[in-house]
Amino acid sequence: MADNHFRQQVMPRYQVSGASLYLGGALHPSLSPPYPPVQLALKNFNRHGLIAGATGTGKTKTLQGLAESLSDQGVAVMLMDIKGDLSGLAAPGAEHPKIDERHQRLGRPFSPAAFPVEFFSLSQANGVRLRATVSEFGPMLLAKMLGLNDTQQGVLAVLFQYSDQQQLPLVDLQDLKSLFLFAQQAGKAALEKNFGRISPASLGAMLRKVSAIERQGADIFFGEPSLDIYDLLRQRSTGQGIISTVRLSDMQDRPKLYSTFMLGLLAELHATLPEVGDLDKPKLVLFIDEAHLLFKQATAALLDQIEYTVKLIRSKGVGLVFCTQRPTDIPEAVLSQLGFKIQHALRAFTAKDRRNIRTSAENFPLSPYYSVAELITQLGVGEAMVSALDEQGVPTPTVHTLLQAPRSRMGVLRPEETQAVIQQSALVARYQTSLDRLSAHELLQQRMTQLIGEPENQADSAGTQPAHEAPAWWESMSKNTLVRQMGRTIAREIARSLLGALGTRRR
Repeated sequence: MADNHFRQQVMPRYQVSGASLYLGGALHPSLSPPYPPVQLALKNFNRHGLIAGATGTGKTKTLQGLAESLSDQGVAVMLMDIKGDLSGLAAPGAEHPKIDERHQRLGRPFSPAAFPVEFFSLSQANGVRLRATVSEFGPMLLAKMLGLNDTQQGVLAVLFQYSDQQQLPLVDLQDLKSLFLFAQQAGKAALEKNFGRISPASLGAMLRKVSAIERQGADIFFGEPSLDIYDLLRQRSTGQGIISTVRLSDMQDRPKLYSTFMLGLLAELHATLPEVGDLDKPKLVLFIDEAHLLFKQATAALLDQIEYTVKLIRSKGVGLVFCTQRPTDIPEAVLSQLGFKIQHALRAFTAKDRRNIRTSAENFPLSPYYSVAELITQLGVGEAMVSALDEQGVPTPTVHTLLQAPRSRMGVLRPEETQAVIQQSALVARYQTSLDRLSAHELLQQRMTQLIGEPENQADSAGTQPAHEAPAWWESMSKNTLVRQMGRTIAREIARSLLGALGTRRR
């Protein structure tokens, strides 16, 4: 009777008539193998999700399995591979007695397979280079990323407006810093005439904040050619969605750069893709592994921006899946937007751990079939608690699930295998070489040179100054601290240009 009651009350909520992803089989003391299937409706993947669990409980393998299933359904996938252990998606898995035993319990065969993978990189690592320009970020997003106050946000907006009016392309952080210095020095009068007084203290504080993110490597991210978002939505000729894997193993000690990249990517997706409403399947599902790094150093304004983007990006056909150790790593405002939750085991070693377990259990619907708080500590590897949305968008009951194993390799590729995948890429050649076109840094440098050189030219043309005497205007300017500072700046840039000719290249 208990068996029938569980099957009648719980399992129909996980049976999907349309396109679906098979997650695994339901576990309950009243059930025996083969376990009834737990399915997730494909059309609900743009409602976002969460994969949580302690280290070593299998959450990354769950992410890997979901990426495989989405690819088979023709959905493009993007993975943030922080630990560097998702490259195995490009190679078929290997049969193993434990995998065979698990799939026998599920009543499904295990079929190893490789999947179409494109490797991306934020650093100098091999793969498609990811970049964006400062102009594409825009003043509002950049201000929130830098944690600027209201006054500084206003100054940044004015400077962006000035750069647009004067046709000064802001490509990289050097362009932005040059604009700050120009506003402090040679361009001060022109800016004050058109926009009012700009505080030197504000400009100095903003310059220091840009330098802070530059030290974390953000100068690598800002530049050209910038990523075409539609390159993330590709399919293979067979109809499989391509899995774009961003290699971020060197980003764990640079959370500011990681959060900068993620915020820029979400904003670009939201700004570029058209409104499509609820599709039968999403255009792109973005998996954010080690998601706590995204929120670790985020300001309140940045969290507001992330919450806003999470709410609205689903209408663009984009789904977000956060992968982290504890649900409490995700802000409540974001957590409340997540349509499905897959919870792996948590361990109660300390009093704080026990509080976290109680909080995690409260994120799942109450169940007469399980003690959720107790079950979280007893889950084995490859097992999880699941709650999702059914086809009508109603939350499903909590179910203890034995997950199917990934069909691709559960391990990293060898270096030669990684290189072989990269060599087959159609995007590497397009994005690998950075462009250093004429932008704000060079144009402002020319303007400062002209401002210093114009009086001298006028004096020569007039012919009124004795050859053996310094002109009167030069004597007055040489005493000006601002002019001396500008001269030193120009001298440094000339030295950098000479060094560039000898092989030292400015980023």
